[in-house]
Amino acid sequence: MCYDISIMRYSPDLRKRVLDFIQAGGSKTEAAQRFNVGRTTIYKWLNAPDPFAYQRPGPRGPRSIDYDALRQHIADFPDQTLKERAVHFGVSTFCIGYSLKRLGYTRKKNARL
Repeated sequence: MCYDISIMRYSPDLRKRVLDFIQAGGSKTEAAQRFNVGRTTIYKWLNAPDPFAYQRPGPRGPRSIDYDALRQHIADFPDQTLKERAVHFGVSTFCIGYSLKRLGYTRKKNARL
């Protein structure tokens, strides 16, 4: 059976052995070669607040948006893009698009004659 190592997480035991090796005076490059772990991964473990905790990928900010504030923002800045609104509210562009759809805003522009 063949496993793809890129999708597997490293065990806390391996992380502890690698970090103990480095704290004992071993180099990061030597630890990467000895334990078959990437150097970038080792640097991430060293800079992490808790190197033994798994952090799920993706946004970690608030997942909800204030619809009244969004309506007011649309009234104040009608020509902003989804990306600009997402940066303003600190959410993803998907969240802005979904919220606009729930508020009844469409993607089509009205023709002005």
